[in-house]
Amino acid sequence: MIAAVWLRAPARARLHALRELYRRFFGENTPDARGRRLLAEWLSPEQRAQFEQHRYFDVIGCDTGKRYRIHYGTAANVHEIDDEGRAAMGWCFVPSGFLVPGDVMLAQKVALETDENTAIALANRFPPATHSEHFYRRPF
Repeated sequence: MIAAVWLRAPARARLHALRELYRRFFGENTPDARGRRLLAEWLSPEQRAQFEQHRYFDVIGCDTGKRYRIHYGTAANVHEIDDEGRAAMGWCFVPSGFLVPGDVMLAQKVALETDENTAIALANRFPPATHSEHFYRRPF
């Protein structure tokens, strides 16, 4: 009887390890996780550190040299930043299709860094939010 229980223990441990492996694999391969990984690959080290700490990163527009802050999200997440570091204007522009936040943010980054004037011309303006940072809750 004791031998039978003893032989089942390694099988139980292997099953537990296999379940944990699947859980990690599928957790790291969701569309959202893949989008965040792709975004992180395209961010500069400074942008990546800023994003990991604050859930936003700054980019410099290629045409005007203005600074924009891209917050985690898929819409109304881009703010033009003034010299004091405050949001001066909000801009809403997104690629077409249903994309996860990381993919949308990457498209916004590339648009502002390579064709700022066209991106801003297509964007909807909105007044900067007066809410606090808790509005951008950490989804991951």
